[in-house]
Formats: sequence, C-alpha cells, structure tokens
Amino acid sequence: MQTECSANEIDFGRAGGRLVVADFDGGMVSSDAGALLLGETDKAIRLVDRFAACFCGRRHPAYVLHEVKTLVAQRMFGLALGYEDLVDHDELRRDPVLGVLLGKLERGAEAPAPLAGKSTLNRLEHAPAEGARARYHKIGHDGAAIEALFVEVFQGAHRKPPERALAALSAFATRKSPEINVRSEIVLDLDATDDPLHGHQEGRFFHGYYDGYCYLPLYIFCGRHLIAAKLRRSNIDASAGAPLETARIVGQIRARWPKVKIILRADSGFAREALMVWCEANKVDYVFGLAHNARLEARLAAALAEARRLSETTGGKRARVFRDFLWSTKDSWSHRR
Repeated sequence: MQTECSANEIDFGRAGGRLVVADFDGGMVSSDAGALLLGETDKAIRLVDRFAACFCGRRHPAYVLHEVKTLVAQRMFGLALGYEDLVDHDELRRDPVLGVLLGKLERGAEAPAPLAGKSTLNRLEHAPAEGARARYHKIGHDGAAIEALFVEVFQGAHRKPPERALAALSAFATRKSPEINVRSEIVLDLDATDDPLHGHQEGRFFHGYYDGYCYLPLYIFCGRHLIAAKLRRSNIDASAGAPLETARIVGQIRARWPKVKIILRADSGFAREALMVWCEANKVDYVFGLAHNARLEARLAAALAEARRLSETTGGKRARVFRDFLWSTKDSWSHRR
C-alpha cells in the first residue's frame, strides 16, 4: 500500500501582517523551516528582547540599517539552527525564513530584504564591555546583565521554587506507610569540559587530559537549565572561578527564593578548599567526588568487598554500598569533613 499526502500547504499563521505558509511549488526555498517554531517559542519567553537589552548601540541612526536587536536575533537563530560561523551568514542573509523571523519580509516583496552579513555581525561578536569605549567599537555589552539573564530565565520557568518529596526514613524502618515531606530544593551541577581548538586562537594551551589544544569552559546547570557558561583558558584548575560564579548565582537565586535549599554537585575536580569553605560559610550543601588514591581505597576496603559480594550474588549487577566517615587530605584541606 502506498501512502499519499494530499496536503498542498501548511499554514503557520501570520507574521508581520502576512500569511506564512509552507508549500511545495519551488521558488525561494529554505531548509530551515523549523526556525518558525523557534520564533513562536521566543514569543513566549521573549529571550531575544531580553538578551538584546544587554547590548547598547552608539552608531549614528542615519547610517544604521540593522538594529542591535535584529543583529542579536539573527545570531541567536543562526546558532540554534547549527550555523556556528559568521561566514555562514553571507548565505543566510537571504534566507526567507530568517527574513520572516526578523521582520525583513516586506509587503509585496518576493524575497526578504538582505539581513546582516558577516562583517556587520562581527561588530556584535566583538562588542566590548560597557565603559570600554573604543573609537571603532560602536556596540557594547553589559556582562553582568548577560550573566544575570541566565538565572532569570531559569527562575522564570518556575512559578515557585522546585520541590522535592522526601520520605521519612523511620517509616521504612518500621514498615509503615512513609510520611512524605515536601521541601524546596535545587541542585546546581558544576562541570568543566574541553572546547577543542583547531587553529592558533588567542589563549590556546595543550591540555593533557583531553590530549589536545582547547579552552576549558565552566558550566553550571540546574537540571536542563543552563545557569552559567564561562569561557576560560585550559592552563587552569577545573574549579578556577567556581567560588565567584557560585556566589553570584546563589545570591541571585536566594534574592527571589530565600528559603530554597541549594546543593552543589560536581566531580573530584571541584573538591577544592576554597569552594568547600565558601559553601560551609553560606549554608550551601555540596556533594563532590574524590579521586581514587591508596589511602581512600584502604579506608573503603570493607565497603568495596561488600559491594563486590553483592554484585556477585545478583549475577554481576551493579551494587551500591554507602559508608560515612570523616576525611581530609594531607595538605590541601584545612580540616576534616
């Protein structure tokens, strides 16, 4: 049996006073029709408007063809569609779908007015921080506002702080129905990973763990929400800058949700004195991994043996055994934890 599709066109509603449809009669064709869905999403959360507000333009109005908001939107939609390089926009600037999203599809025109090319977008890419006025830089950015926007978007996705249901352990011990307590709690995940470099970019360094030249950005997530992304050189410790970023984010979260419980979670690269001291001083719990070493394995020998025995009795399935004890490194920690 052969399935036939009888639909001649797909209606996407109106944009800028014009009816937007997808059909199959050729003409100006775009392979990025999915961008229309991104445009509808942006109408709900206004991310383009809010991000564009973090930039300012000092160009003479008489010579401005592309507003800062349009440049920001073009770059954001391009990245979301997988076009990472500015040179891609020499072709994308004539894409009809992007023209619709950016309001450049004029009434009666068969094709959108050209969008910004790579040279114009490059001015946005190299916009200096506010206050660093340069003769040839007419677009600037507010770094603090951009950083705060990530947390604002995360908090805006929740009417109230995320909650976690906790069952009383005593109920399980007595085989009674557990009493469920609900408390506001969020977990912030910190991680560092490689951003490979394939040329002689400024600040490139070889990283032994990743076996290549790269940057080492710091990321902070809460679930699926990106809270912070900090580009860094790779000749640093994985936790470099983490206390400062954590303090900023926790302060912003508590300003709106003062009673929420915050837990920091990361691998052994973040089990550093500075970060742990900050958490302890600011009532932030943390769960950090510890790298394998002979002292630690000796302390956990009995637990490891028990886990091995449990795994063997269940046909090789993973087994978990929990122990708690005080621990300290020989040199880098100020006290036992």
